[in-house]
Amino acid sequence: MSAALKPDAVAGAFRDACLTELEALKPGNVHRFSDGHDMTVADFVASAEAAAPLIACKGVGLGERIRLAAAASRLAAGQNTNLGIILLAAPLAAAALERGQASLADKLRRVLDGLTVEDAREAYRAIRDTNPGGLGDAPEHDVADEPRVSLLEAMRAAEGRDRIAWNYAHGFADIFDLGRKWLIQGSERWGEVPWAVTRVYLGFLTHLPDTLIERKFGPASAALVREEAAPIEASFTASQAPDTMIAPLMAFDRALKERGLNPGTSADLTVATLFAWRLDQAN
Repeated sequence: MSAALKPDAVAGAFRDACLTELEALKPGNVHRFSDGHDMTVADFVASAEAAAPLIACKGVGLGERIRLAAAASRLAAGQNTNLGIILLAAPLAAAALERGQASLADKLRRVLDGLTVEDAREAYRAIRDTNPGGLGDAPEHDVADEPRVSLLEAMRAAEGRDRIAWNYAHGFADIFDLGRKWLIQGSERWGEVPWAVTRVYLGFLTHLPDTLIERKFGPASAALVREEAAPIEASFTASQAPDTMIAPLMAFDRALKERGLNPGTSADLTVATLFAWRLDQAN
């Protein structure tokens, strides 16, 4: 059960989740061991600092929360670094700010069920302004158009091609059922949060198609990345000393970046998992 958190606590949890994720070695993504895709760790730090107070702002709708945080982040970094993170973090933040003694997951479901057409309008604007890579055209409720349905309905229509949308439609099941389990396992096994975060990231990379790669390069490329990640995840989770895995993780990191493959959705889900965990710890 969780009581309402104050905005400062929510902002702190968001900032901490973003910065801790950057400490983890995440093959193909940006982390302290290696920049990539024309982005640096400093870009993500600036984005996290700029977005945190707006993610945690009280008295605003979810769509506006997304738009304001995305705009502040884009201004701070000069490019799109964390739209996916913001789309996942905003409902978690809104749930944490809610009064009552329900669990974070239950509060989140109430937040999602209460989404409106205005939330969709604001979120669509944030997505258009940010112009994320690989967006393409949607057969219905395209972000280039003005929405006629709630944000939850729009996400349900997109869940087959975007894992962030899938999580809106399924109560953030990836976060609460998969990511949190992997994070606890990693923390108990090694006692070092960055390595536990690597474990979460490899779990998502192996067990779910990364929909950013899928949209930009096609399903075959996303499936190949999963195949390549599977033996690395198996070796990593079996390791007693995760630092012995730095060399193979970095080799995989270079191989993905040389092909321009950025598992951005896996990273977004990882940050959201860490954020939800920090919110629970703050109670």
